[in-house]
Amino acid sequence: MKIYNKLVRDRIPEIIKNNGQACVTEILSTEEYITALDEKLREEMEEYQCDKSIDELADLLEVVYSVAKARGWSIDELEEVRKTKAEKRGGFEKRIFLKEVQ
Repeated sequence: MKIYNKLVRDRIPEIIKNNGQACVTEILSTEEYITALDEKLREEMEEYQCDKSIDELADLLEVVYSVAKARGWSIDELEEVRKTKAEKRGGFEKRIFLKEVQ
């Protein structure tokens, strides 16, 4: 037996069952879900930092989308805020590294 105690993707229990194993799950309350998502966001960021793969980046994006939805924002709203900030303050394409301000 291996203990996980973490938020997993929706089809993971089905995949575990199809592999001939059993698992114990529970459905989280809204508050527990948001807390678990915040932890998952940290976990996925660490995995991306270690691996630097597009798969890990996609996992990170999936969690970001889930956090937005759980907090009552649509993906369109999130994208609109991102666009507005990019228009006002720019993106990161120019690779500017601010060293100091005098």
